[in-house]
Amino acid sequence: MELACLDLEGVLVPEIWIAVAEATGIDELRLTTRDVADYDELMTHRLRVLDEHDLKLQQIQEVIAGLEVLPGARDFIDWLRERYQVIILSDTFYEFADPFMRQLGRPTLFCHRLVVSDDGRITGYRLRMPDQKRHAIEAFQSLNFACIASGDSYNDTSMLGQAEAGILFSAPQRVIAEFPQFESTTNYDELRAAFTRASAALAARRA
Repeated sequence: MELACLDLEGVLVPEIWIAVAEATGIDELRLTTRDVADYDELMTHRLRVLDEHDLKLQQIQEVIAGLEVLPGARDFIDWLRERYQVIILSDTFYEFADPFMRQLGRPTLFCHRLVVSDDGRITGYRLRMPDQKRHAIEAFQSLNFACIASGDSYNDTSMLGQAEAGILFSAPQRVIAEFPQFESTTNYDELRAAFTRASAALAARRA
């Protein structure tokens, strides 16, 4: 009856764009959804920077291929799978995510698509739908699933608010301060405990 719905970057894997910024020396790519609340504004900025520096999809994929999931992430996902059905709700792109999904044992992933030209330039992006994380939670709830959700950034807060229980994980202090209604955790042990408490609270409501 319960689903575990998780963000990807910052919760299970490193921030991809920060890794690309560090690998290329392009500091303008360090901005993430932890810094900018408007996703369209953030992606417009990223696309402009990629174009200015002639950075193509293959170069980004080469950076991603050298990254590993966060320490403890695979163990945490395995722990969740023993207790919940697990769904990853991310604003990343399928063109980026596959190496991480392989390392995590291929959990179900809902995310977006990039628009890529024949010469490998990233020219745009196609959202699966606006505010897709919240809409996914709503859809699961319409099927009588209760959702416990966790994320770290501004773009996760509508998902956390829609879920029966929302948990911040390793979020920046400004996000924690702006959304005090969500329990805040800093490591996977705390996140396990928060999921356990949320499940107990949901069971108590059903009793």
